[in-house]
Amino acid sequence: MKADLVVGLQWGDEGKGKIVDHLAQRADVVCRFGGGHNAGHTIVVDGKKYALHLVPSGILNKKAINIVGNGVVLSPKDFIKELEQFEDIKGRLYISDKAHLLLPYHAQIDKAKEKLKGDKAIGTTGKGIGPAYGDKITRVGHRVGELLNPKKLTNDIMEYFRIYKPIFEALQIELPNKDELLDELTSYKEALKDLITDTTLMVWEALDNSKNILIEGAQGTMLDIDHGTYPYVTSSTTISAGACSGLGISPKNIGKTIGIAKAYCTRVGNGPFPSEDLGEAGEYLRQKGHEFGTTTGRPRRCGWFDAVATRHAVRLNGVDEIALMKLDVLDGLDEIKVCVGYEFEGKKINYVPYTLENVKPIYKSFKGWSKSKGIREFEKLPLEAKDYILALEELSGAKIGIISTSPDREDTIIR
Repeated sequence: MKADLVVGLQWGDEGKGKIVDHLAQRADVVCRFGGGHNAGHTIVVDGKKYALHLVPSGILNKKAINIVGNGVVLSPKDFIKELEQFEDIKGRLYISDKAHLLLPYHAQIDKAKEKLKGDKAIGTTGKGIGPAYGDKITRVGHRVGELLNPKKLTNDIMEYFRIYKPIFEALQIELPNKDELLDELTSYKEALKDLITDTTLMVWEALDNSKNILIEGAQGTMLDIDHGTYPYVTSSTTISAGACSGLGISPKNIGKTIGIAKAYCTRVGNGPFPSEDLGEAGEYLRQKGHEFGTTTGRPRRCGWFDAVATRHAVRLNGVDEIALMKLDVLDGLDEIKVCVGYEFEGKKINYVPYTLENVKPIYKSFKGWSKSKGIREFEKLPLEAKDYILALEELSGAKIGIISTSPDREDTIIR
């Protein structure tokens, strides 16, 4: 048995939560492989909204095991708070003992560095994701398994504070004393000790026993640390390749890859965004699509579907099928645009160049439609909506097999 994978094809916020929740109803195991609590997945079931940041989106299937993999940076404080939404998670939620800890001082470092950058700031969520991954890569981080011995972990972190004291002082960061830190880490241990385990072995066992496994990505392809719009990216590998290192499985273990894309495009934070619309259309998409960050509440930048970037993401991820989200948000527009190429350094190109700075979009226009909201059969969609979907399918290079026509779980077309 192989594990199916869900990844974002744009700049994050594509609607992965709904699709993972939908697919997770048939899953035995749902795994999160990367990112931190800067990710926000919103799930709506029977009108009730759940906001997830670290907990895998399969948590609403009470028969599924949910795994937070080793590629995640985990804030115990925020994870524990998130768990308050759910009851009886015992025996169906686990955290990798090799996942790295994200502690309050990481968030302080993040905010201080962003402030120092001024107008060069990346526009991070300020959650401490970058500093936590930085500690991991420079081999001074600490892992979730270390929470099981809070006294030793406290001593190790205090030594870290001692070594880097000049940096913390320069950034004007106030650190906890030893007793405060020990109390904090001990409280995390008591809350999480039954969830911490070797999740790699769990996933291997599930594969060996032909369990139905679903893997969930965080953020989107264009925020990938290597292949995104660097430096305006996140600090982890967001593409399908990251699922292997983030869970401890081989590429041979990956089955079907589903790429998630909105029927338009959004981005949070700074950085290039070729198809952004700064006029009435962009504001229409923002308000009608409720485009405000699940994690931060920040208004998202909005624009038209970028078929060039999506085709790039389809190839990078080996996408077998696209799930097109929020089609209904486009209801009521007379004209809908799609970016089908770029003008870059005086040339027309149909690929994503080294940088998207100073790239100008080349648009193709499509006729709008009146109503797609709540429709659950492809044949019942307005003709113009069907034409738009088929055009995106051809431009993106992958079949559009799932179409979402409202936030509700059941308002989903399966082709």
